[in-house]
Amino acid sequence: MSSMVSRPEAAESAVALAHFAALLQFETDCYDVQHAISNQRQDFVLLDVRGESAYQAGHLPKALSLPHLRISAQSLAAYPADSLFVVYCAGPHCNGADKAALKLAQLGRPVKKMLGGVTGWLDEGFALEQ
Repeated sequence: MSSMVSRPEAAESAVALAHFAALLQFETDCYDVQHAISNQRQDFVLLDVRGESAYQAGHLPKALSLPHLRISAQSLAAYPADSLFVVYCAGPHCNGADKAALKLAQLGRPVKKMLGGVTGWLDEGFALEQ
């Protein structure tokens, strides 16, 4: 008797490889962002896409406030076209990062979503700045 875990069967390795490789093109995590920042290897623009009051209450180090409703060609004009943007919002219960990523992609900008958002950041034991 098989479990709910093994039904349906796992994908073939080649299919799984393509799927998980693709996911990493769209997502990053709190640890990788923190590691890049703390080791002076930040090669991306970190955007807090929550509202301004949430940003003021506490945000990730090196993050810029750009609420997803304000993302536009004009608000991004200062950044080179090939700038990688990493977006985050409150956490897994929030889709603001998805909305921001969609807007950035529509504008032809490279983008990744940081999984977990502020909730994930705090769960990892990392501090916020004000």
